[in-house]
Amino acid sequence: MSEEIFYAIGGIGMFLVGMEILTSALRDAAGSRLRTLLARFTTTPLRGVLTGALGTAIIQSSSATTVLTVGFVGAGLLSMGQALGIIYGANIGTTATGWLVSLVGFKLNLDNVAFALLLPGSLLSLLGRGTWARLGRGVSGLCLLIIGLDLMQTGLADLGDTITPRLLQGEGISGFLLLVAVGLILTVVMQSSSAAMALALVMLQGGMLGLIQAIALVIGMNIGTTFTAILASVGGSRPMRQTAIANLIFNCATALMALPLLALSAPALEALAERQDAMTALLVFHTGFNIIGTAVFLPLTQRFSQIVARLVPEEDRHPIILLDQSLLEDPDAALVGAQGASEKIAQKLFGALGEAMQPQPDYRGIAALVSVADALSELEEFLSHIRPDRANEEEERTFSALLHQTDHMARLLQRAERTAHVKELLDDPILRRPTLAVGAVFRRLAREQDFGEEAARLDRLHALVRHRKDQHRRGLLLGEHAGIYSLKDVFAHTDAMRWLDRSLHHAERVAYYQVIARQRFPSAPIRTEEE
Repeated sequence: MSEEIFYAIGGIGMFLVGMEILTSALRDAAGSRLRTLLARFTTTPLRGVLTGALGTAIIQSSSATTVLTVGFVGAGLLSMGQALGIIYGANIGTTATGWLVSLVGFKLNLDNVAFALLLPGSLLSLLGRGTWARLGRGVSGLCLLIIGLDLMQTGLADLGDTITPRLLQGEGISGFLLLVAVGLILTVVMQSSSAAMALALVMLQGGMLGLIQAIALVIGMNIGTTFTAILASVGGSRPMRQTAIANLIFNCATALMALPLLALSAPALEALAERQDAMTALLVFHTGFNIIGTAVFLPLTQRFSQIVARLVPEEDRHPIILLDQSLLEDPDAALVGAQGASEKIAQKLFGALGEAMQPQPDYRGIAALVSVADALSELEEFLSHIRPDRANEEEERTFSALLHQTDHMARLLQRAERTAHVKELLDDPILRRPTLAVGAVFRRLAREQDFGEEAARLDRLHALVRHRKDQHRRGLLLGEHAGIYSLKDVFAHTDAMRWLDRSLHHAERVAYYQVIARQRFPSAPIRTEEE
């Protein structure tokens, strides 16, 4: 019997490795499409549910979907209500893993096929590039998953006579709750609800568990899967902690709803188990109570969001950006967070300059740019720890754009502190009009969600200012020669024109690189602080 136990333990380990490899390959393949899906189609909680369910089913990992969602919330790309929709959907999408395991591990006899495909899949993963490498990893992961399931079934087969449903005693309420706790602990220890679900299916198939006992385990697993997000949120920002707490509350409430639902549907589930098989009945219940939980919570999303906000209150300080260091474990999520932070810094910077460049200048925003400088330093430090995948051209392009953008923002910040040049420009009758036009564009950039149109307008303004600067400089030199201007006036006006020219250059570059960075998730909403 001891040999069979080792088979079972090894099978669980192999399943975990296979699931990790398969999830990684699917996630890499989904890549930008998943990010675009999350960013574009979550304008309402209902769309968030559909997006979360589809995204999780595609990449076979609710944790990965949650991490991306946290990144979007922290970056200001999603509101809490939209994030809650994705969380609801992720719980529905994660049930697809159980159906996949049931199909490839039990219903289809694919053991020999898995052994045959493991070598070519591994070679393709090691020797291939790009899509072929991802395909190889996906095939290898699926093969290891199937082989792991086979080992689990082999190892636990002989235990069917020793471990029986009567031994586990899950019929009474105390025994049922004990099995719920066991399912929770299994998921926390394994850090994978998929592996825990596979183990439950193997035990159910082998006769070690009854249907009701397996359902108890699955309810516990549904709660246990939230602990990964809770651990990731420790020490994180408020949006990250809110997301983790909301996920825990939703899953606990859904588990409580499952108890009366089980009492009502037990006869129908038993009939389905006799007509089809016990695994199908278990998976139908698992999918069903997650859908019902979502249907109950969806109309209450706004109220739920307010409750979570009270449970995780706002900190006393109000920094411009909040970058969670835990996001650095996932370069994709880290880039999402950095992109959102860069937009907030750029909007603050443009807003301060725009308020100064108007008929009645307001320099208070420029005087308060110390917080912007701190935020920019934090962003630069954060970017220095991101390690994008060199094989992923999209990640590399976004990372490069963010580096360029932060450099231009740092240079623009230095120029913004020289407010004396603004006064020179506004006092000059020739330069006043283009200066006011630049200020108007800056103020729009401080409010706009899409920098594309304003970036093109800045480029045209820059060409106009350059032309006006050359003409005005020649006029100043001729005026100084004729005694109209003093040499001091010539230097002051020349420095002011150079300041405007270089400021426009850096501003246009900031907007340009922001457009490139946002190509990863077009049409994503940006929330302002007021929202």
